[in-house]
Amino acid sequence: MSIVYDFFGTVLPFHWADYKFMINALIAVLLIAPLMGILGTMAVNNKMAFFSDALGHSAFTGIALGVLLGIKNEVISLIAFGVLIALIITRVKNKGNSSSDTVISVFSSTSIAVGLLVLSYGGSFSKYNSYLVGDILSISKNEILCLFVTFAVVIILWAMIYNKLLVISVNRELAASRGIKTGLYENIFVIMVAVVVMMSIKWVGILLINSLLILPAAAARNIAKNSRQYLSLSVAISLVSAVSGLLISFYADTSAGATIVTVSAIIFFITYFIRKK
Repeated sequence: MSIVYDFFGTVLPFHWADYKFMINALIAVLLIAPLMGILGTMAVNNKMAFFSDALGHSAFTGIALGVLLGIKNEVISLIAFGVLIALIITRVKNKGNSSSDTVISVFSSTSIAVGLLVLSYGGSFSKYNSYLVGDILSISKNEILCLFVTFAVVIILWAMIYNKLLVISVNRELAASRGIKTGLYENIFVIMVAVVVMMSIKWVGILLINSLLILPAAAARNIAKNSRQYLSLSVAISLVSAVSGLLISFYADTSAGATIVTVSAIIFFITYFIRKK
């Protein structure tokens, strides 16, 4: 990491670049933002805007299970439970008669209630308050390495299955008629979303994770003319929001996650009015 710090210190002759925690945070957002940008496009296409919100709320249950099972690394229990709840939601949504938003709402409210119930036992919930808003400035070198591995795996998988996911999002029956295993690829997609969301919650926050996933994609959809442009714009908007939000938060002394999401929201409204004209 010393090489990385020296590199950024050379190419970024700014006051904030003198702080290692800012360099760590910058690297983190450069890894998280593109993932949120690409996954958000398919989440918006499939009308799954509240899916990541449900995953975020289920984080409390994941943490609670980790506490009950004695798992010291909370990320492990977060990802495990996140993947499980994502697969269950997808199966119930596809097999049942209820609408997607109803299914997601049921699991979201149940998960957060169970998690809060367990974590608040004995008055120990206060030490988990940080998960509500997150703190990207607290990310460590080892956590950045885990993010990098996640980034590489998700990008490779995305390149392999993107076209199939696109067909499924347009017309599920058409995709099935062409021999695409819709259930398999949907499961792969929700697993990717679950892993990225749960990996990011500690630094973005439960209250903001859904916005970070959806806003860049929604903004890109306002002005994109085709699927390739849609994907590229979503990643670009996500990166611009993440980097500018991080820097603004440093100078304005505000929450990094909240500032990033606010920038994303401003860009969304700008693209909305551009589309209207």
